[in-house]
Amino acid sequence: MEPVRSEMSVLSNGKGHDLGEEMCVPMKTMMEEEHSCTHHNSRFDDPGSTLTENIEFLPNGEGKKPRFTDFEGKTSFGMSVFNLGNAIMGSGILGLAYAMANTGILLFLFLLTAVAGLSCYSIHLLLKSSGVVGIRSYEQLGFRAFGMTGKLAAGIAITLQNIGAMSSYLYIIKSEFPLVLQAFLKADTTSGEWYLNGNYLVVLVSLSVILPLALMKQLGYLGYASGFSLSCMVFFLSAVIYKKFQILCPFEEFSANSTLTLDHSNVTVNHNHGYQNGHVMEDDSYCSPQMFTVNTHTAYTIPILAFAFVCHPEVLPIYTELRNPTQRKMQHVSNVSILIMYTMYFLAALFGYLTFYTNVEPELLHTYSRIDPYDTLILCVRLAVLTAVTLTVPIVLFPVRRAIQEMIFPNKTFNWIRHIAIAVVLLTFINMLVIFAPNILGIFGVIGATSAPCLIFIFPAVFYIRIVPKDKEPMRSTPKIFAACFAGLGVLFMIMSLGFIIIDWTSGSSSGLGGH
Repeated sequence: MEPVRSEMSVLSNGKGHDLGEEMCVPMKTMMEEEHSCTHHNSRFDDPGSTLTENIEFLPNGEGKKPRFTDFEGKTSFGMSVFNLGNAIMGSGILGLAYAMANTGILLFLFLLTAVAGLSCYSIHLLLKSSGVVGIRSYEQLGFRAFGMTGKLAAGIAITLQNIGAMSSYLYIIKSEFPLVLQAFLKADTTSGEWYLNGNYLVVLVSLSVILPLALMKQLGYLGYASGFSLSCMVFFLSAVIYKKFQILCPFEEFSANSTLTLDHSNVTVNHNHGYQNGHVMEDDSYCSPQMFTVNTHTAYTIPILAFAFVCHPEVLPIYTELRNPTQRKMQHVSNVSILIMYTMYFLAALFGYLTFYTNVEPELLHTYSRIDPYDTLILCVRLAVLTAVTLTVPIVLFPVRRAIQEMIFPNKTFNWIRHIAIAVVLLTFINMLVIFAPNILGIFGVIGATSAPCLIFIFPAVFYIRIVPKDKEPMRSTPKIFAACFAGLGVLFMIMSLGFIIIDWTSGSSSGLGGH
């Protein structure tokens, strides 16, 4: 058999010169070192194919770290940052000001910083495990760590988590888009026009925007859409900062008896009264920031912040398509993305909180509507947020399509018919949930409370412990002890989240966890 070629004899895309050649590649497992041979019968052109993930990496001739050979990445560093940032950024940013109101500025900053650091560490564990076995697929890491059980666990967790996220995004479109159009057009709520029907609008958006983007063969093609989505959220942040200096506290709620032609300043500001729980307040005691706050809602904000940087199902697909990929380069992509989102999260929470203080609602934009529901700037911001949410759906759908490919169609090369069918079936299923069964979407709160901790904390840690050979890092080594503690932290967050959801269900309150 022909010996393994050095890196110099491998083409730029990591494939040998002959399509039918056999390669024997050393492959380390958790317990032992064995040799396996992979026969190449076809060109591997798609990162979503299961076969591409089973190809190991070739050692180079200079004794350096091995290089992945399963796919030639072409996505630039900047586009990768856009895609990962878009995967992180969700509708949860609208609830962070409410979280700060229930924790105080300093405690919120501490929690947000801790969660950002933990997310970077979690991605480090994923990338380290990926580098050991030469696989850039979450499901295949699970297979290498725990066999078929691990593969199915990872695939099911990704599918449920991301379907829940996409359902929440489409439900936002269904409920918010008609209100925005109605405010822009100043239409009557009882007009019955089709373009004010949320069911029609969510289907229209899914067919005209989401589906074409979801059919992209590679995730890197969505970089421009992700960049525009993040630009919309920057516009949202800019408006929040601007409104802080325009709206004075205490403020008076918009009166339904006021005519629509009133000047904005006449209906938003009243320097003698404040609004709290439907009553006009005679003092401004509610207009001072708190550095540290503990109340009955404080505990609810911890899981919300813990899941603020959920992007782990997208990390390895983005790594696959990164140009000249290395573990260090992908870690930089992750760090930059998390740093950008960290900054935006904190600024949005801070200025939203400093605008309304304890009067802020769980959904920040609704608080602005209490002052003036016809404010043109806020209407534009709501439209921008809807656009950002819409453009996030294809990014979130990509790992689900890949997970289904891994679980149902293993060892199958890329096929356009199957590719399109999976995307259409997924979007159809989610649209049916949002339109016909919106009441069961609360079930995804439970799903998120279980799958999110698994994907962020538990799986990266246990995969790392199982995959990294014991001769390199013994079980009692510091890195593996840290990984075990990290997994335990994930279990703690899971118990907390499920406990809060059960309390909400039994008490009938609406203090549930916010969406991603």
